[in-house]
Amino acid sequence: MKPRRSNQRNRAMTLTEVLVVICVLAGLVVLILPMLARTKDGRRPACVLNLKEIGLACKVWAGDNGDKYPMQVSVTNGGAMELALTGDVAEIYRTMSNDLSWPKAFICPADIGRVAATNFTTDFNNSKISYFVGVDATDTQPRMFLSGDDNFAVAGVPVKSGLLELSTNSLIAWTSGRHVDSYKAHFWTPAQFVGCIGFADGSVRWQVTQKGLQEAFQQTGVATNRLAIP
Repeated sequence: MKPRRSNQRNRAMTLTEVLVVICVLAGLVVLILPMLARTKDGRRPACVLNLKEIGLACKVWAGDNGDKYPMQVSVTNGGAMELALTGDVAEIYRTMSNDLSWPKAFICPADIGRVAATNFTTDFNNSKISYFVGVDATDTQPRMFLSGDDNFAVAGVPVKSGLLELSTNSLIAWTSGRHVDSYKAHFWTPAQFVGCIGFADGSVRWQVTQKGLQEAFQQTGVATNRLAIP
């Protein structure tokens, strides 16, 4: 018996088909590379997780205290209202320590100039914190600033520790002023400075641009924003 031969021939790809495949592969590369770049520095997602944990702790604490954050409850009632007005960030966060996993959540992973506290009692202070606190934040104003990176300046001057009062038309901008040694790894894109912001509703935005920061500041819903800077 003679072997059967197939009449079907192996057809090579045409030039048009080759070009289509190349274009598809190029498109996939364009889509994948930015994702790889974002995940290359795990500190950015970690910063978002920190701010989400802070936001969740505020929510849990408020659930046990008349739906008010520690900044709206007097010290005599277990809150931090009076301390918040002095800009004491550590004491604000300390009131929520039972609802937080560890003090390391208050250090931005890229803020290599600061070391996390080992506990909430003996060595927890403003020097062990990277994030500001929105003193007037309340869940009835979901777009108010609750917490976020403190690497910003007002009218070109880096902010200092303490209570900061800002009107919505203040010239606020991200900067490297408070993170001179580490900002390139976390607070800088190829085009501009960026930062992370946690809002009163518990949401977090990361890599907020200069324009995004100014817009978010104007959308808080209040004429004056008070921030406690560590």
